[in-house]
Amino acid sequence: MEWEAIQKRLNDLLEKGRHGELRGAMMMLNEVDIAQYMETLDKEKLLLVFRILPKDISADVFSYMSAEQKQTLIESIGDQEIRALIDDMFLDDAVDFLEELPASVVRRVLQSTDTEKRNLINQFLRYPDNSAGSLMTIEYLEFRSDETVRGAMEIIRREGLDKETIYTLYIIDATHHLIGTLALRKMILASEDTVLSDIMDRNPVSVQTLDDQEKVAELVRHYDLMAIPVVDKEERLVGIITADDIMDVIEEETTEDFEKMAALTPSDDEYLKTSPFKLALNRIPWLLLMAVIAIFTGMIITHYEDVLSSNAAVGIILTACIPMLMDTGGNCGSQSSTLIIRGLSLGQITLKDFFRALWKEFRVALIVGAVLFTFTIFRVRFINGAEWGVAFVVAAALFCTIVLAKALGCAMPMLAKRLGLDPALMASPMITTVVDMSSLFIYFTIARAVLKI
Repeated sequence: MEWEAIQKRLNDLLEKGRHGELRGAMMMLNEVDIAQYMETLDKEKLLLVFRILPKDISADVFSYMSAEQKQTLIESIGDQEIRALIDDMFLDDAVDFLEELPASVVRRVLQSTDTEKRNLINQFLRYPDNSAGSLMTIEYLEFRSDETVRGAMEIIRREGLDKETIYTLYIIDATHHLIGTLALRKMILASEDTVLSDIMDRNPVSVQTLDDQEKVAELVRHYDLMAIPVVDKEERLVGIITADDIMDVIEEETTEDFEKMAALTPSDDEYLKTSPFKLALNRIPWLLLMAVIAIFTGMIITHYEDVLSSNAAVGIILTACIPMLMDTGGNCGSQSSTLIIRGLSLGQITLKDFFRALWKEFRVALIVGAVLFTFTIFRVRFINGAEWGVAFVVAAALFCTIVLAKALGCAMPMLAKRLGLDPALMASPMITTVVDMSSLFIYFTIARAVLKI
């Protein structure tokens, strides 16, 4: 059934007060779809529908709702309902939810939870933002290395329902150090008397609590993990990070990179829910920076005004070719920077590859430059009707600009990473602005030297 038809049916049941049928209809939907439907409701109907939901799934639905809807619900329900809701949520979901709320609301939520859960949440909230510790959950299964398959299966049947994942089991020693991992499939296929230490993977991939979330995502992607264990400085197991949280990290990091590459200040807010004033504030700093840099472009043109004005015909041709020169240089730089930034983010390129990457882009620039040099010299000579000397100036400047743009597009993101900055900062707008200024300097220097102006 189409989603619009489902939503209409739910709205009809809600309007007619047929709450029992509404409850049954929602039970046929996935928790994500229920949360999506609740996004369309006003405050009064939102609270009514949420209270209709069975207690065993209301926490799951709540975890998929937007931050605004979550806050609306928390402000509308009583302390006992808050306590029941937080108790039913996985710890990492509860922490993520609280991180999005105002401090006053967080205090009320924490006051409504039991002491043990409150202490755990506070411990997680103390981890730095975007660290492995802030992403992890403690709802996982761990076993001693001398446990048998039979004993482990009994524990899974007894406790597995309350864990975020049981697909990977974590093996610890007597001092809680992580010494191995075991896939559930491998354990099920083993005999019941087998000791876990005999079939576990003794080289587990793990991260530390203070590791950056980008490193976590890269390790999960590289090793194709469903979850990754988190250890403290003494290599003691303290939590795991599951694939669903990694997907959120990848989406967040990708969005942030796109925003930086477009010269925007990163924001977690949804576009349609963000005010025009805030959107403008996210864009103005970078636009002002590039406008300041562009002042030097104008200064270069003013400085070489004699080149453009000494001969009217030559000046017209040279002026007409400026946009082509600047656009081509900017595009070449953007092509290189995009590939380098992607390579750095995927781990395909490291800082040790700086000169290899620069040499490759230089060779690419020579090929591209030769093709465009040939095209440009004949275009300016026969289409624009310029003398061969003028055509050579334009084509030579274009060739040099392409080589420079490719080099800058390769070097600037890698230098940014070397300085501890995000390579995405050196994307299209920044590269284009720098290349524009450089290309004009090259252009007029060659013109003055060749044409003797």
